[in-house]
Amino acid sequence: MVNRKARMAAAVQVQKARRFKQIFLGTGFLIILAAGWLYPLIGFFIPACMLLGIGLAAFQGRKWCDWLCPRGSFEDALLARLSPQRRIPQVFRSTPLRLGVLAFLLGMVTFQVIRLWPDPWAIGGSFVLLLSVTTGVGVLLGVIFHQRSWCYLCPIGTISHWVGRNRRPLRLALDKCIGCQLCAWKCPMQLAPVALKQEASMAHRGDCLKCNLCVTGCPTAALAFQEAGGKGEAA
Repeated sequence: MVNRKARMAAAVQVQKARRFKQIFLGTGFLIILAAGWLYPLIGFFIPACMLLGIGLAAFQGRKWCDWLCPRGSFEDALLARLSPQRRIPQVFRSTPLRLGVLAFLLGMVTFQVIRLWPDPWAIGGSFVLLLSVTTGVGVLLGVIFHQRSWCYLCPIGTISHWVGRNRRPLRLALDKCIGCQLCAWKCPMQLAPVALKQEASMAHRGDCLKCNLCVTGCPTAALAFQEAGGKGEAA
């Protein structure tokens, strides 16, 4: 009982720390987006985020999208207040749609860069416009379905999903799991770690944000992330 209370207290601290960072970065995201329309060179932070997110995925999986991504933080900390928290449509998770969105947006970026080259202000402005439009789509999906709906379609998220698919995988101790479903309830991407009881791997495991909410929230310490050395690390 004491251990369970300690885990619950730790889970609350993890959630509070994550929420604080997300509020800070989410608010900063809105400021950056607004400032980009006045100073278009700010738009170059978009390709910088793409490189950072994909680079981190090569070592830590899709961790960038947890709270380091300013838009992801905005979605969880602010957009969630307007979201009905419905189930994210399965089609958003499908490879064909994600590939289509990725190809379309990368094609648009390439076309705009070539068309506007070598004017950095114009190119930066095109990035700001792209960020504004995709954020608008994300907000719309958030108020209809779930705040993290866009994260399944985001190009950075999609590439990170593939690059970091097998990095720090989530493991489940079958002898400890009581099937309470708390892990699925806590997951911001609506994944179900409890499914590891029946499968060798969690469906869409590449979309796990490594946020640690399911690990710290598990009342029996059944979940842990496997580190490079092969050992699981429970919170």
